[in-house]
Amino acid sequence: MNTLSSSVPIRPRTITAPPFPLTLAQKLLLPVGAILFDVLFWQERAALSLLLYTVFVLGAVLTSTPRNAMVWRSGYFWVALLGTVFSAVMVGIYGSGAARLACVASLAIWLGYMNQPHLKLVMFALLTGLYNLFPAVERMGQLLRLPDNIGSGLGRLWYYGRLLVLPLVALAIFHVLFAVANPRYSALSNQVWAVLGDFLSLLFERLSVPHLLFFLLGLALTAGCLFIIPVHYLADQESRFGEFVLRQRNRVASFAVRQPDFRTRTFRPLDLRKEYLMAVGLLALVNLLLFVVNAIDIHWIWFGFHPAPGFDLTQFVHEGTYVLILSILVAMGIILWFFRRNLNFYQPGLQVLRVGATIWVLQNAVLAVSVALRNYYYIQHSGLAYKRIGVYGFLLLTMFGLATILLKIWQRRSAYALVRLNALAAYGLLLLLAGGNWEVWMVRFNLQPRFQQVDYGFLLAMPDRVLPELATRAHTLAGRQLAKDDEYGNWKPLAQETAQQLLAQRIQDFRALEARRHWPSRTWADWQAARFFDQHANLTRYTLRHVTASRI
Repeated sequence: MNTLSSSVPIRPRTITAPPFPLTLAQKLLLPVGAILFDVLFWQERAALSLLLYTVFVLGAVLTSTPRNAMVWRSGYFWVALLGTVFSAVMVGIYGSGAARLACVASLAIWLGYMNQPHLKLVMFALLTGLYNLFPAVERMGQLLRLPDNIGSGLGRLWYYGRLLVLPLVALAIFHVLFAVANPRYSALSNQVWAVLGDFLSLLFERLSVPHLLFFLLGLALTAGCLFIIPVHYLADQESRFGEFVLRQRNRVASFAVRQPDFRTRTFRPLDLRKEYLMAVGLLALVNLLLFVVNAIDIHWIWFGFHPAPGFDLTQFVHEGTYVLILSILVAMGIILWFFRRNLNFYQPGLQVLRVGATIWVLQNAVLAVSVALRNYYYIQHSGLAYKRIGVYGFLLLTMFGLATILLKIWQRRSAYALVRLNALAAYGLLLLLAGGNWEVWMVRFNLQPRFQQVDYGFLLAMPDRVLPELATRAHTLAGRQLAKDDEYGNWKPLAQETAQQLLAQRIQDFRALEARRHWPSRTWADWQAARFFDQHANLTRYTLRHVTASRI
């Protein structure tokens, strides 16, 4: 008997981990947040609605976070929190696309740091905050699913329901008798039934499949924001990286290229000295070549640049800018390649290598200045545009990246450290773009009297908050060459009267749209624009006169 029992394998009992515990506040805030999301965003745009929802999420998460939590001591947590508040306020003020992107990204980054306070990489925090949505939705499903003892509950409900049948029938009979005998009671009951009927009709009128799906989306997003369920994968991956390059003594060389050995028909690794000679030779050659290019640019572009008649400045800027930016990126990649491992510790020639690499980095900084000057000349010739601003933003990141390359050269910083610092710089640039009223500044710059050719169609396609600037500067268009892009992207001449009609139509459409908008879709800038046209009725009548005349 004992032999038989011992031969039968015993299956271990599977123990399921208990679900992540939720506080009472989280369970109550989940439906509140879903209803708030539905009210703010259903058939509305992301404006004041996004600001209010962000404030709700921040307040709900912060109030449920213990005071002794580790997250309060994280500097990245506070940076992301301030960035979220700043970008959300900018959405409420301007409602620009950059502000909306910065607000959503900042909120996800902040939730990622809330999830894993040890994180440093901004990208890992963003991915952690986004990935938290999946376990949060799963936890929400555990809350909404029916309990296991549903059968006994339904039986108990059926038992008490049968007991209530007779009282309900008696209540209906007495209600009919009182309604017939008492006219005031009858009138009051009719009012109650009318209110109940209106409520049900309004409920079924608003209840639709798209609306229901949108409400479920709001419920899922709210759960992803409120339920901070630990996600350790990216934090574990980041823990393997270090701030500095460590010497690897278990291999002779760090260079991946292998040289052939024709005697054994195998490949032997290139030793550290030969890798050093290759790096020095490459840096010497490219420094010499880049010195020639920078000398030409300094002599030609930096001082007294005047394009000759017929000179294609657009092609000069576009092609030159893209090629030079690609050259800078390749230069940064080569530096990262040579200084990735043991070459940082090659004492016989480390100083020479560092000096050569530093000279190359500084020459690339000079090249970036040349790109900035090309962009400046184009702006002075053709005006401001989104790409021109984007080039300067990219150059700011490039200069910061070159500075971090110097840290890698002289302090043996790792690639992880460079990615961490440059990711913070990119996040800061995103907040900078979110805080600018760029369209209004572009209108003011492009309508200066020195520009005789104006891409007026580009200005008219900007958001509504630029309309007051266009209206107040409409009188400066006389005598200028106006243009508008056609469906093929080519410049098409635009008559003065046509430009006035288009502007007047934009103003009329904006005022009608602003009158129909609900409060979640409003921004401070649009409210200021509508108030401007209300206060300057004479200017509005002047611009609308052209539309009226054209329709007559």
